[in-house]
Amino acid sequence: MVIEIDNGSGFCFGVTTAIRKAEEELAKGNKLYCLGDIVHNGMECDRLREMGLITIKHDEMRELHNVKVLLRAHGEPPETYELAQRNNIEIIDATCPVVLQLQKRIKRQYDSNLTSHLSPLTSQIVIFGKRGHAEVLGLVGQTHSSAIVIESFDEVRRLDFARDIYLYSQTTKSLEEYHRIIDYIQTHISPEAHFESFDTICRNVANRMPNISQFASRHDLILFVCGRKSSNGKVLFNECLQVNPNSHLIEDPQEIKTEWLEGIETVGICGATSTPKWLMEQARDAIEKMQRP
Repeated sequence: MVIEIDNGSGFCFGVTTAIRKAEEELAKGNKLYCLGDIVHNGMECDRLREMGLITIKHDEMRELHNVKVLLRAHGEPPETYELAQRNNIEIIDATCPVVLQLQKRIKRQYDSNLTSHLSPLTSQIVIFGKRGHAEVLGLVGQTHSSAIVIESFDEVRRLDFARDIYLYSQTTKSLEEYHRIIDYIQTHISPEAHFESFDTICRNVANRMPNISQFASRHDLILFVCGRKSSNGKVLFNECLQVNPNSHLIEDPQEIKTEWLEGIETVGICGATSTPKWLMEQARDAIEKMQRP
């Protein structure tokens, strides 16, 4: 049996940077908190917890004073930085540069609308993203929670096409679906209303779609290794599934079933931007162990 690990899968730049910053701080022997899971992968979070990383929620951060808190790649709303300042918390900011740039663009648009007297009653800042996702919360926070979030193409009809629309996307959403939303708005927007869309999808993620599609088509069986909380993982796995129906999403190599391997000649192992390479290698090792007499 041939087993291939996809070279294009694994941590993106933002996640790699966040984990490196955490490891460097922990190596100094310092106590370090992380606001939310550093990455949407339970086994990688377990590894860092064993090194000493303490994961906290927002309400727990309010009780902390004079400590160090790492902000993960997803980014945070302005309120988090204000809280850190009040509580004398040192922020280790690992916000992905792509996300940070998007936050700034949305804040500039919001501030510009205010100075132009374009209140939420006359204009709409719209974010294509997953409600409650850490990145989206950070983006909505730039608008004092006035931005409208749509999760899918089906929700675009909720918008008021008689009012101005400024459209942005969560960095890890589907580029194809985003373009469908843009096309629909352009077709339905009132001639009296203004519409602008901004290309804010991370190419590190978007470019993985065609690559992972080609990878999935080359193998009899695809094992997509990914934390089930990962939005990016869901998008990429669905792409694998469309190309190769014999695709399985696993969070842990222990989930691999021997019957999946029956009559299989080639196995492809791939993952999300939140999947560590070592976990894909463990999946490969588990398959090899199953094949031994």
